Amino acid sequence: MTTHPFEATEDFARRADEADALRSFRDAFHFPPGADGKPLVYLAGNSLGLQPKNAARYVQEELEDWARLGVEGHHHGRHPWLHYHELVTGQAARMVGAKPQEVVVMNTLTVNLHLMMVSFYRPTKTRFKILVEGGAFPSDQYAVASQARFHGYDPREAILELKPRPGEETLRTEDILATLDQHGHEVALVMLGSVNYLTGQAFDIAAIARAAHAKGCFVGFDLAHGAGNLRLSLHDDGPDFAVWCSYKYLNGGPGSLAGVFVHERHARSRDIPRFEGWWGHDKATRFQMGPTFDPLPGAEGWQLSNPPILQLAALRASFELFDQAGMEALRAKSEKLTGYLEFLLERLPAGFVHIITPRDVKQRGAQLSLRFKGEAQGMLKRLSDAGIICDFRKPDIIRAAPAPLYCSFTDVYRFVRTLEAHARD
Repeated sequence: MTTHPFEATEDFARRADEADALRSFRDAFHFPPGADGKPLVYLAGNSLGLQPKNAARYVQEELEDWARLGVEGHHHGRHPWLHYHELVTGQAARMVGAKPQEVVVMNTLTVNLHLMMVSFYRPTKTRFKILVEGGAFPSDQYAVASQARFHGYDPREAILELKPRPGEETLRTEDILATLDQHGHEVALVMLGSVNYLTGQAFDIAAIARAAHAKGCFVGFDLAHGAGNLRLSLHDDGPDFAVWCSYKYLNGGPGSLAGVFVHERHARSRDIPRFEGWWGHDKATRFQMGPTFDPLPGAEGWQLSNPPILQLAALRASFELFDQAGMEALRAKSEKLTGYLEFLLERLPAGFVHIITPRDVKQRGAQLSLRFKGEAQGMLKRLSDAGIICDFRKPDIIRAAPAPLYCSFTDVYRFVRTLEAHARD
């Protein structure tokens, strides 16, 4: 008989929250109020994270320095703007398991993806394909297809999609590696999400990077659903690049700045093509305004423009919390939260809900994707009426993500008890 460390009671959820070493971080965030004035159960951090309470103060400080100093804020503000992005570099590097020189916060996600493909999608007549997961986030699909067309290739021939086996909903690592073994000689770039946005499946970055490099392919990952969610080791795992946004698990605010990782083996490569901008120029000579681009070593050399300080200020408020909590502790709590969620869902009436996210915690993050018997959008509305926020993805999936930085075991319990009430209707 299988035993579980969980109990299907509200008392257990309360006791688990009391024993949670990270429980104080919940108080560092603003929770939207429900119709009854009580905080909502917020399980949509995989779509937009909550606002850190310090974000407004940090943004206000920069507004005050702008009003007080004008242009002199670049050098004489409380946090001089000229170097402001460096305040989050070390934090971002620790979050994704990289060296500081390998990481920069800049632009937005798809902009960064295009910039990376300029450098690392270098097709030839015999090696021009891009390997992607089928059902990748649409923006990624559009980006890789447009890059193929830009280089003169038909996306129908240049894009190689990975598909689950018949009757299965997620990919098997051995099938990804087998595809690389068979077709790697045709592939110029492997471009996968670290976590699929729809299914919640997390891929084995290290194994895929090794297999891709063994076949002579460049490899990159979209960490939109991985950064701040999984415990990442980008430097050791060895992909050539990675990109991510910061408005989901990273709580940077709507449309917040994104990030880039470029492995240090490319730090001083002058033969890699790139689009150039003045903020990527060597800092020692940047303001000499010379006509020839001299890139900074590392990821900073891919910068184009000076960054928006107000967005960086809001992001700094969140990154400080991640640094205080640590990804190891956050990941451990995340596994317990999703394990508890899975445990409770399995006790609902048979056939009411199907979990499509892998049951293996190593193959998922904080999100469980759920397919319901009946009409999923109607279920989403009933959850919202009960003060529970998830999100819906067509055709029939509700995604529930108990982000460990601010979600609780009681949140998970309340979510499933609400489902149970409707399951018996």
